[in-house]
Amino acid sequence: MALDGAASIRVLETLDSSQRHSFVEPSKKIHEGQDVSTFLTTKAYTDTMTFLLQLNRSMFPSKLPDGTVQAWPLNSDAVEFSEPVRRLQLLLEKLEGILQEAPPDKGPRRFGNVSFRKWHQIVESRASELLDECLWPEVLQPRNTEPDSPSAKVELISYFLGSFGSPQRLDYGTGHELSFLAFLACIWKLNGFPKTSRGVEERGIVLGVIEPYLQLVRTVIKTYTLEPAGSHGVWGLDDHSFIPYIFGSAQFSPAITETDQTPVEGSLPGAPDPSGVAKATVVERERKTNMYFSAIGFIYDVKRGPFWEHSPMLYDISGIKAGWAKINKGMIKMYNAEVLSKFPVVQHFPFGSLLSWEKDPNAPPPPSTVHATSGPQARPTEIPPAQAPGTSTDYGARAPWASQSSGPIGTTAAPWAAARGTASVPPSGPGPILPDTSRMPPGPMAPTRAPWAQNQPPVSSRDPPADAPTRAPWAKP
Repeated sequence: MALDGAASIRVLETLDSSQRHSFVEPSKKIHEGQDVSTFLTTKAYTDTMTFLLQLNRSMFPSKLPDGTVQAWPLNSDAVEFSEPVRRLQLLLEKLEGILQEAPPDKGPRRFGNVSFRKWHQIVESRASELLDECLWPEVLQPRNTEPDSPSAKVELISYFLGSFGSPQRLDYGTGHELSFLAFLACIWKLNGFPKTSRGVEERGIVLGVIEPYLQLVRTVIKTYTLEPAGSHGVWGLDDHSFIPYIFGSAQFSPAITETDQTPVEGSLPGAPDPSGVAKATVVERERKTNMYFSAIGFIYDVKRGPFWEHSPMLYDISGIKAGWAKINKGMIKMYNAEVLSKFPVVQHFPFGSLLSWEKDPNAPPPPSTVHATSGPQARPTEIPPAQAPGTSTDYGARAPWASQSSGPIGTTAAPWAAARGTASVPPSGPGPILPDTSRMPPGPMAPTRAPWAQNQPPVSSRDPPADAPTRAPWAKP
């Protein structure tokens, strides 16, 4: 599937109500790294990306016939929420209310609060009842369901319960966020949202459901101090979420008409400079109206220290001079590479009839990348030597998506940004690719380099001192 602005404008197809449909209980299909390559050719992958791009486009400001521009900030009066959106808002409110029934445990703990398990158990026990109360009966049991088929609710519950973290690991991450996106995509496919002018209902879904979902998740994370699921620390974009950076960058991108191609550079006039993410006053102001800055604001709520130190990848991205549309395009490509193509993220994703493991006949062959193979592999050809480079316990576990070059801190290029004059993935060499230690902050707590940052000097007065991590290779002056 093409991911750039030249792609044709597609909409996720809904089920044909005139044809019988058999629903199935979703099941796990991704067991080893090479299964991710298969996933990238399935109808589930195509439908997920189609829905994401559809929602993303709706958040670009609209160019109206009279020449004026309508932006779509949070709490916008111009966005009207449909009845299905309001029902989903009620569902999220009920989940938040259950927090009162499972207060955090006050005993000593090192990681997540064990009371999260009680909250999740209550949600699970009431899931069927909650969906019955908050979704249309025609969504849960369409009239065209085959007589011997389970109801559509069986598929919806699977994605719904996967959307709020793991009670076993006491963590939350982008795989759970993906599950909620899948939950909404399934409701869309079940004709659960009204058919309106292009972008109208999609904006209601993003601003009326996804943003409240993210706010609920942040409350759950803080209430139970949930761990990041599979976090790479400074190696990742964000400890917990990804999609608010996609939709939030779209909010600041240039205005479009219904027939315009999605822009790949430029910004909405008056939009804040991306470098504002490193300024607490700008973040506090913009988080009230923008999803990107709302996500950045949550980082400020839970982390301390210089922004470029605890969030170097987001800091690198803030140096882009080609505008918010360039950031938006890069975020979509990065989501494809770092979420949908990553074994640790998608290994728990279940497949049913709505998001099917069946091969998409129009899918191109998936590229063979380190992302698709960053999990258990079938029939290894050889056993690595006990003291192979990069395996020493002195350095901790390797990031699962790190390049296969030797060395404890070998690096990979940004999955969606080629370095100036180079290929997007650096060639492997005989030895490790080590950071330029002369530019690292002093002390034992100095952060590791962003894995795809190149040795570029600061290029503007907004950069931190010379001992700060280097900029992203695609952040142009």
